[in-house]
Amino acid sequence: MEFFIEVLIGGLLAGVMYSLVALGFVLIYKASGVLNFAQGAMVWFAALSFVGFVGHGFPFAVALLCALAVMIALGMTTERFVLRPLVNQPPIALFMATIGLSFFLEGFGPFVWGSQVRELQLGIEDEPLAYFLERFNVSISKFDLMAAGICAVLVAGLALFFQKTKIGRALRAVADDHQAALSVGIPLQTIWRVVWGVAGFVALVAGMLWGARNGVQFALVSVVLKAFPVLILGGLTSVPGAIVGGLIIGSTEKLAEIYLGPYVGGGIEGWFPYVLALMFLLVRPEGLFGEKHIDRV
Repeated sequence: MEFFIEVLIGGLLAGVMYSLVALGFVLIYKASGVLNFAQGAMVWFAALSFVGFVGHGFPFAVALLCALAVMIALGMTTERFVLRPLVNQPPIALFMATIGLSFFLEGFGPFVWGSQVRELQLGIEDEPLAYFLERFNVSISKFDLMAAGICAVLVAGLALFFQKTKIGRALRAVADDHQAALSVGIPLQTIWRVVWGVAGFVALVAGMLWGARNGVQFALVSVVLKAFPVLILGGLTSVPGAIVGGLIIGSTEKLAEIYLGPYVGGGIEGWFPYVLALMFLLVRPEGLFGEKHIDRV
């Protein structure tokens, strides 16, 4: 039982990391209806920018602020020069634009900061917490627990932002109905700039956590692939869904690897989430928290 709890908690905490990436997708899709395929490249570029500033001698706090400014500027610039000219175009055109943005960032990042693998230190050791190990004989990573705490604070902050601020309420109105929001004087372009800026901030947080765990390397771009099952389970338009979907994917992939892996030769952690998402599509294609979309024909 102790081993089961240890695997389950480890999977839940790892799922939080997936949720951070999925959160960037949800924010942009809710406000503009764009599936941002460049989110993985943004995560990598954010981590690369942070370690780049640190490598140039910037103190941690200054490097963090500089990287944050870079990501917010990147998000707003993307909205202005990439997506705004494509407003009212077919969704596939917007999707292809984000693919192009992904390739651009994958080349621009190494051009500016270099392509070598770098270490990112946050001052949090990836080691078991002695309290849980000695008292309950359960190994819980200090890094995973801290990452979960950071994610909880981020989600709570975004929830307060959406519910209590004027811009947040306007964003929710835009997400519900673009035309109705325009009719009451809500500036769509301003809202989209804010959303892309917030998505850049979320990419920075995700990039720093993933970079601290795996190193800042090009492989961070592929972390976006694990976000797709999370989005399918949670729903493309739900912030809570991104969190719940991440927890489900993180826990089930770890449990499947331990308890089902030996019967199929092992190594199922990489593809089991996609099988789970495919099965879920057959039952509830809009996700746990997604809204049903019905087209009249």
